Amino acid sequence: MTWPDNAPQEIRTMIDANHPFYRPLWRRLMIPIVCLIWVCFELYAGGPIWAAMVGAVGLYATYKLFIEKPKAAAQERADERLE
Repeated sequence: MTWPDNAPQEIRTMIDANHPFYRPLWRRLMIPIVCLIWVCFELYAGGPIWAAMVGAVGLYATYKLFIEKPKAAAQERADERLE
């Protein structure tokens, strides 16, 4: 899915791994861990639909924060100049 060029950056990405909030490793680790705990709770409570949705969010967060490569600072500055 692509967003229009005039859409704000906050809307374009749910998790921006380049944001300073995600620099500390403990924050990047806690997001998928909390999702996993929540999935276990939902399965225990009998909510498989909620467990699937939270599991999808946890997988997406894991992908964005650990698997996808963050942009280099120089490339990010060049992208900002183009916008």
